[in-house]
Amino acid sequence: MELDDILVILLAGGVGERLYPLTKDRAKPAVYFGGPYRIIDFTLSNCINSGLRRIYIATQYKSLSLNRHIRMGWSIVSEELGEFIEILPPQKRVGEHWYLGTADAVYQNLYSIARETASHIIVLSGDHVYKMDYAKMLRFHQDKNADATIATIEVPIADGRRFGIVSVDESERVTGFQEKPEQPGTAAGWPETALASMGIYIFRAEVLERALEDDAAQPDSQHDFGKNIIPLLIHAGPVYSYRFYDENKKAAKYWRDIGTLDAYFEASMDLCRVNPEFNLYDPEWPLRTHQPQAPPAKFVFAAEGRRCGQALDSIISGGCIISGSRVIGSVLCPNVRVHSFCEIEQTILMPGVRIGRHARVLRAIIDRDVLIPRGALIGYNVEEDRRRHTVTDGGVVVVTADDEPLIGPISEEALRAEAEADRGGAAHA
Repeated sequence: MELDDILVILLAGGVGERLYPLTKDRAKPAVYFGGPYRIIDFTLSNCINSGLRRIYIATQYKSLSLNRHIRMGWSIVSEELGEFIEILPPQKRVGEHWYLGTADAVYQNLYSIARETASHIIVLSGDHVYKMDYAKMLRFHQDKNADATIATIEVPIADGRRFGIVSVDESERVTGFQEKPEQPGTAAGWPETALASMGIYIFRAEVLERALEDDAAQPDSQHDFGKNIIPLLIHAGPVYSYRFYDENKKAAKYWRDIGTLDAYFEASMDLCRVNPEFNLYDPEWPLRTHQPQAPPAKFVFAAEGRRCGQALDSIISGGCIISGSRVIGSVLCPNVRVHSFCEIEQTILMPGVRIGRHARVLRAIIDRDVLIPRGALIGYNVEEDRRRHTVTDGGVVVVTADDEPLIGPISEEALRAEAEADRGGAAHA
């Protein structure tokens, strides 16, 4: 199968309600993850690393920052060779409504899809973090002569109700599909394991087009791949399950739908560990993104009597300055500034965040361009945090620019230490 005959449809219009307020002004695929990256970068990197360079990205919800990111960071294909990474906003070609579901998002763009005369269509989600070679799945799909193929991963049976659950026979042909069932069926030979759909599909182009048109004609359909399209196709032709082969090269397979603030926080903290579950540093599987023009990170103040800026077990992006403060187990996105005498621990600082002197932040997510004022305390008083900010079930504080302004007390002892440290030279941030 020639890869230049394959078209990718990447669905990136998700609202990401459970990631609110991080998704208040951006789509879920545009949320930062791992320092300079956005969540969509991982799926796009998979496409490029798999040799797939004809990609439509269907956007919808608050897509400005996502569109800008794609334009600035993903103009890496050759139009002269027929390659493209192109945004598909809702165009209302087939009606007066916006996208009604994942299947409807593709159906509304059948005009654009047909113009590419692809033999097969790959449908992907733009809000998952994982590494996968889609070319291997394509070869499996071709060898099975399938109408459709679903990528699947083994999950604990207790977690099965969160996913679409696939039943297969001994040849991996799909015999049943249940969307988020209360009692998931087990995978053959694995009594404590269910086989979950990853939201990754390959279709024969003509099969997908026919199924989408049939689904669009059903007024009671939810126009969703998992709930409507896949169950319909199972009984119409051969549909197969492709077991996820992880390019992450770890003992356990890594695929995350970072759907909640606590899941997002824990996945980010994992990246700071010595041996994280997800490897950002594999040169054989490069992860691409838009890298802003920024100077190297800097750690300042090693003068006698003044603590030097430190970052331990942390990810520090370009353009960051840590000035006489201590950062532990945290992720700093580009162009963050941590002023003197601060303690930052287990925290995610989005691009452009400024932390004022003497601030202390613990187990928090600070959204883009937020200024944390001098002496602020975040993560140390849950009642006060809940009054001003969003606090997750896991106790993570989420601070956005719209929150009530912070006023932090500064002790006399802290002021004396500051004055003594600055004595003999100009006061520095």
